[in-house]
Amino acid sequence: MQRYLTIGWERLHLDARALATALMPRGPFKGIVAVSRGGLIPAAIVARELDIRLVESVCVVTYQEQAMGEPVVIKAPAVAGDGEGFLVIDDLTDTGTTARVVRGLLPKAHFACVYVKPAGQGLADSYVSAVEQDTWILFPWDTAPQFMPPLVRQEGN
Repeated sequence: MQRYLTIGWERLHLDARALATALMPRGPFKGIVAVSRGGLIPAAIVARELDIRLVESVCVVTYQEQAMGEPVVIKAPAVAGDGEGFLVIDDLTDTGTTARVVRGLLPKAHFACVYVKPAGQGLADSYVSAVEQDTWILFPWDTAPQFMPPLVRQEGN
């Protein structure tokens, strides 16, 4: 059974700041490589908190909606070299597919994500929260607030 965990903007911000706090002793870093798209917002928060000005991106496509496909790098990081001194930031390490691709491109980088699932846990050097493998995380950019009628007025009650 698929479970869902909705992460709001405030929680994401707090968790990204917690990640930055955990990363402080590992720095300073030359720059950040944000894994697009999910890692862009956490990377911006971490960059601000660690006072890092150089923010690069890597774009790996693995999901179409909730179905996973073969990973395709559509933009490699141009200035990070082999990753030495760089911090890679992603929102989530799920199965580890994207992390493996990015680690192949940047083998010397420190890989950090906000959330991690068991199948990808060994690929993240740092993370804030672990969630179950069968949990689909709904990030703030995936959802929109909407009116919900009271339970007693919902269909079936």
